Amino acid sequence: MNSSPKSAQQSTEPDLSGITMAHRAMINDVGRLAELLAAVAGGAHTCAHPKDVTRYLHLLCESIHHHHTVEDEVLWPIVTASAGSFVDLSELTDDHAALVPRLDRITSLATAFGKVPGPATAAPLATALADLHQLVCEHIADEERDVFGVIRRHVSVTDWAVVEKAAQRAGRMSFDGPRIVGAATEAEYAQLAAEANPLLLGFIKLMSRRHKRFERRVFG
Repeated sequence: MNSSPKSAQQSTEPDLSGITMAHRAMINDVGRLAELLAAVAGGAHTCAHPKDVTRYLHLLCESIHHHHTVEDEVLWPIVTASAGSFVDLSELTDDHAALVPRLDRITSLATAFGKVPGPATAAPLATALADLHQLVCEHIADEERDVFGVIRRHVSVTDWAVVEKAAQRAGRMSFDGPRIVGAATEAEYAQLAAEANPLLLGFIKLMSRRHKRFERRVFG
């Protein structure tokens, strides 16, 4: 999900704050889950709610998959049609392909951890998450450096709205919404609160309280 604070009428170029927050939430979650599972694997932490960890990992992998599917199927065609030779998306597309087996492996390892939690099942999961974290960090840095400027210069606000609607349809709002809002800076949240659909913002606030309880069970 990419929930952009600005409406199409308020800007002459796409507002990328929503996708930026989604990227930030993704990096934060993969990183802290890698640290959590590494601590369990090393015996420094005992996981009190392993099934919640498994559930969180499954939802996160689903969220990452949906995010990159929307980029492949909706965003990249729009960027290519709008910018043509100004952008080369081949490396980013290759990264997305490389993500698929990683996400499948993490989902499988998370299921095993939920059934038999402990250092033996946490160790391979921690390694897989560390690998995913590195790939995601590098991929997002490349995307934001090489593509965001192209989007701002060449993609219309109307076409960007199509991308955001596709992302919202693909995502799980009860999970993605609180994570994205939680990743917002103070200035981003103020803008979001001022300009977002009040019903959507109210729903995300409601889900955020539930999500915080979920996070406490996962991360302590």
